[in-house]
Amino acid sequence: MKSLYRSLPLLFVVVCSFSWVNVSANSHDDFLDCLSSYHPDESSSISKVTYTETNSSYSAVLESSIHNHRFSTPNTPKPLVIVTPLNISHVQATIHCSKKHGLQIRTRSGGHDYEGLSYVSHVPFVVIDLVRFKSVEVDVENEEVWVQSGAIVGEVYYRINERSTNLTFPGAFGYTVGIGGFISGGGDGLLSRKYGLAADNVIDVQFVDASGRVLDRRSMGEDLFWAIRGGGGGSFGIVLSWKIKLVHVPSIVTVFSVGRTLEQNASQLLHRWQYVAPNLPNDVYSLLTISKWNAGENETRTVLVTFTSVFQGGANELIPLMQERFPELGLVKEDFIEMTWLESVLFINGLSNETSEVLLDRYRPLLPPSFKSKSDFVNEPVPEIALQGLWPQLLEVDEAISAVQTFIAYGGMMDEISETETPFPHRKGTLYKIHYNIGWQEEENSRSQRYISWMRKLYSYMGPFVSKSPRTAYVNYRDLDIGRNNDDGKASYKQASVWGRKYFKNNFDRLVSVKTKIDPENFFKHEQSIPPHFH
Repeated sequence: MKSLYRSLPLLFVVVCSFSWVNVSANSHDDFLDCLSSYHPDESSSISKVTYTETNSSYSAVLESSIHNHRFSTPNTPKPLVIVTPLNISHVQATIHCSKKHGLQIRTRSGGHDYEGLSYVSHVPFVVIDLVRFKSVEVDVENEEVWVQSGAIVGEVYYRINERSTNLTFPGAFGYTVGIGGFISGGGDGLLSRKYGLAADNVIDVQFVDASGRVLDRRSMGEDLFWAIRGGGGGSFGIVLSWKIKLVHVPSIVTVFSVGRTLEQNASQLLHRWQYVAPNLPNDVYSLLTISKWNAGENETRTVLVTFTSVFQGGANELIPLMQERFPELGLVKEDFIEMTWLESVLFINGLSNETSEVLLDRYRPLLPPSFKSKSDFVNEPVPEIALQGLWPQLLEVDEAISAVQTFIAYGGMMDEISETETPFPHRKGTLYKIHYNIGWQEEENSRSQRYISWMRKLYSYMGPFVSKSPRTAYVNYRDLDIGRNNDDGKASYKQASVWGRKYFKNNFDRLVSVKTKIDPENFFKHEQSIPPHFH
């Protein structure tokens, strides 16, 4: 925006800025009047969950769920109003009044959108923050759970475990992620190789469309039900709650996490992992992380590759399996630790010393305060020499900056589900997913472009070795570098296809068709929302 302003006559900028403020002020007052008159009998209850910049709690509410402080600067556009609904009528009123007064809506469940799209817009906007919409109703007998979109993954794990230690749901690795955004993007995680995505296990929803209608699976029809389970958040309406089929976990699971440096053959082991991990039994969740490592003050910096697995069963099964499939890793009996399923969630998040109540803490950061992330899917093993080309790039990063790549194995059940079953198409033939992340402290935000440039260079380097035509990406690791709509969210089919096919492959066309039916006026929109066909 700044670069655009520099090229415009100053008078034009001043006039535009003045009219923006004017429009905002009028919209803001009219919007609040509309809210209070929408349900006169509920005007007092909605006023208690409505925050404007004059409200002393506004900043605390806005900032509480910002998990990327790149989008918490003085220059970041702020919402005119934040509504934290307690019931469906609050959501309906906010949609109705936003529509009536020309305000855009951004919907936030956990606040983990990597580009801040759930709480930032460049046109006047309102945030519906589902932080109070977080009930978890477990039905052990029928092996189902109703979860509201504002609940975090950790809370769902915790509440199910309270009722049964042998049931859970296919949730995320990161436990503070909001359910709404997670499932909207498909939602892969710790049990995907055994049970598929979270979205694959959704059996019903409660959904509000742009007209304020409340729909469930039956009344919305299978096309819309298909689209909201992986087509990305913020395009079709607001899913308020999800009915999810529970899955079985054993009383004992086994984990290991071992690190190997370049001097300990990390390059060769990483290369070998690509052949082993996607072909392991479905009961094994396997990932590795790559980071720079400084063993001590006088030690040379090197690269550390950490190999981690969670196995649905005992060590007596996993030990011989790893000795047979991956003897090069050199695991010893002491590396294998047996624990409960819930303890393994803590373990994989580096929280082994904490009690399970930490899973209820929605505000604990998972990533560095400010960061840029990107993603890839890999269909053929990357040559060892290409992996070795990563090391100099990692080692050039400043000491205080976190630069981590995570490789997460697919295969198993992910190979058995059709790529058109849900909008998430990264199924058969995908060996693993890569999550690239560079993170820095908030006070370093002034140097953010330097770090983002480094990330883009690394991503460019990996181009020849990952999926092609298109080079695919994971919508839950949102990345505006791969293409975007206009700042106001509007886009042509052609413009949106640029990024849309990278996230959804050919499923993008069906998503556009669903959008055209459910939201033809394109009320729900953002920089990477699905457009209706004629926009």
